[in-house]
Amino acid sequence: MRNMLRVTGEHRVDFLQGLVTNDVRRAPVWAALLTAQGKYLADFFVIPQGEALLIDVDERLAGDLLRRLSMYKLRAAVAVEEADLRVSRGTGPPPEGAIPDPRHPAMGWRLYGEDGADDGTDWDAIRVEHTIPETLAELIPNETFILEAGFERLHGVDFRKGCYVGQEVTARMKHKTELRKGLVTVAVEGAAPVGTPVLMADGREAGTLFTQAGGRGIAHMRFDRMEGPLTAGDARISAIG
Repeated sequence: MRNMLRVTGEHRVDFLQGLVTNDVRRAPVWAALLTAQGKYLADFFVIPQGEALLIDVDERLAGDLLRRLSMYKLRAAVAVEEADLRVSRGTGPPPEGAIPDPRHPAMGWRLYGEDGADDGTDWDAIRVEHTIPETLAELIPNETFILEAGFERLHGVDFRKGCYVGQEVTARMKHKTELRKGLVTVAVEGAAPVGTPVLMADGREAGTLFTQAGGRGIAHMRFDRMEGPLTAGDARISAIG
């Protein structure tokens, strides 16, 4: 389920621009709020709505996000409040007023209004196929680094927009280091609970298995430990391609 927050006031764009990973001047966008150490706190969609910006966030993170945004507000001419709106989504022909999901074309469209509906799409299957992380599945507050989670590939971070919370660490990971681990789609024979460690034949940990669908799964892997037989609980894991 999703919750909606509405940001209003003359400073609403500048306010969010200085906090989140993406350029809200180009909304609709997918973005995240990070800790000062560059770790993920929440991801959400930012959508223009007249003289306001709408934030579409997982309901389990909405309260904490509202609290944090209110804390950052200080003297800015903005107001942040809950919005009584629902989201509909699908992959067929988009209805009037719908916006394309900014992460990937395969994720279809999103529409905001008084009612919410879903066209029955197997979203996990699409996410696994395209290695698209989900809130509180692959995206874990205070643990995940967004570049390891694919935010650059999925248009969730802008390296030209200027400063935001956690920007220094994120920029350093982008420009001064080579990622040694991250989310990948793997082949899965069997099944294992989300969060099951992926182990090498000698027992060393190679990563963690998350969402699974259609004989594949999203895993957070060390790239140097993806060769040879791998297991996650009773499931057998192997690299694709």
